[in-house]
Amino acid sequence: MAKLYFRYGAMGCGKTIDLLKVAYNYEERNKKILVLSPAKDDRYGVGKVTTRIGIERESIVVPEDMNIYQYVCNLDEKIDTILVDEAQFLTKTQVYQLSDIVDYLDIPVMCYGLRADFKTNFFQGSGPLMAIADSIEEIKTVCECGKKATINMRFINGRAMSDGEQVVIGGNESYKSVCRKYYKKYIQESKEVK
Repeated sequence: MAKLYFRYGAMGCGKTIDLLKVAYNYEERNKKILVLSPAKDDRYGVGKVTTRIGIERESIVVPEDMNIYQYVCNLDEKIDTILVDEAQFLTKTQVYQLSDIVDYLDIPVMCYGLRADFKTNFFQGSGPLMAIADSIEEIKTVCECGKKATINMRFINGRAMSDGEQVVIGGNESYKSVCRKYYKKYIQESKEVK
């Protein structure tokens, strides 16, 4: 029985490496996979799933107006599983289309992405995934203090940010995965510097 999976974690926890490992395992067994990546994520080029250490593979680009369910229905070949990188950038409608692929086409869908942004709010795709996924798994990474990192802290010019646009790709910002306590610490330090 097919399921909708959501594997999430803070930045730098190896979500994309996991996706590529799953893709390799399926293909090694002569299974047909479909790798999708939202058009919004163009850090390493459109149509590529790329890890921070430089391992990459081609993907199908998913613009916000794409009907993923229709796309899969129109394919000429049978798909054994679908892998989605950076699933937090999908729309709510697209998340429900993925659930239709699972429920009506009996194809497992594995989504990988962030749960929340640097302001600790759900992304447009992660909230619905948290609500309807059959299986939710956290991929863990560690804060500089040694605790589990759960928040993606945004820094601009070395200063922690708690406001601004939800998604900024390719700007002068940097991110660090931190625990909740260090998130509060960095925000407080940033306010004191003003």
